[in-house]
Amino acid sequence: MVKPTRVTNAIRALRFAHGELTQAQLAAAVGVTRQTIIAIEQGRYSPSLELAFQISHVFGVPLDDVFQYPAESAAAAAEEGR
Repeated sequence: MVKPTRVTNAIRALRFAHGELTQAQLAAAVGVTRQTIIAIEQGRYSPSLELAFQISHVFGVPLDDVFQYPAESAAAAAEEGR
């Protein structure tokens, strides 16, 4: 079973805000499959840093407008790493 990621995203909202860009169009623009975009949107897959930047460039917005990582999760991860 695949563990869901804690990274959230606004890809679906951004696609609709940018002329109802389809998942297939976004996938073609960044060089991945539509299934990859679906998995990212649904939080089942975290993209590589490079892919995350490519997606943000398609929308013309900063990376943190597309992807978010909950602050409490980051703090907990930092505590575990001590």
